[in-house]
Amino acid sequence: MKLHTLKPAKGSIKTRKRIGRGPGSGMGGTSTRGHKGAKQRSGYKKKIGFEGGQMPLQRRLPKFGFKNINRVEYKAINVSTLQALSEQKGLTAIGFDELRAAGYISKNQLFKILGNGQLTAKLDVTAHAFSKKAEELITAVGGTVNKL
Repeated sequence: MKLHTLKPAKGSIKTRKRIGRGPGSGMGGTSTRGHKGAKQRSGYKKKIGFEGGQMPLQRRLPKFGFKNINRVEYKAINVSTLQALSEQKGLTAIGFDELRAAGYISKNQLFKILGNGQLTAKLDVTAHAFSKKAEELITAVGGTVNKL
C-alpha cells in the first residue's frame, strides 16, 4: 500500500452540489442562481411558451379555421360490409346490435351506410343515416331502409 494508491471508501464521497453552504463550497452567495431577474428569485416557474418577453410563437402566428360545435360525426360503413356480414352470419336484417356484435361500431357511435361495393342480398337495414347511393342499392335489391 502506497500513498498514491489510497482511495476513499465507496459511497463516502458525495457527488451532488451542496448549494448555499457558504463561500468555502464554491456555491455560496447567490447559490448558482446568478444576479437579479426572475430565475434568481424563489418560486420561479418557466411558463409554457415563454420566450423571454418576446411575443410567443402561438401569438405571432395567424389564426385560421373553424370548428363547428354542432357537427355530427358518423362511423362510415359500406354496403360491401353489409353484404359480407349477411353472408357470414346469414342475416336478413342488419341494425345497430348486429354491427356492434360484429365489432364494427362501439356502443355510443352513430353510423352511416355508404354506397361503396356491391349488394346482392335482400336486407332490412336500420342506421342513423344513409347516402343516396346506398339507399338506391339497398332498395334496388328489394331491401328496406329505416332511419334511427
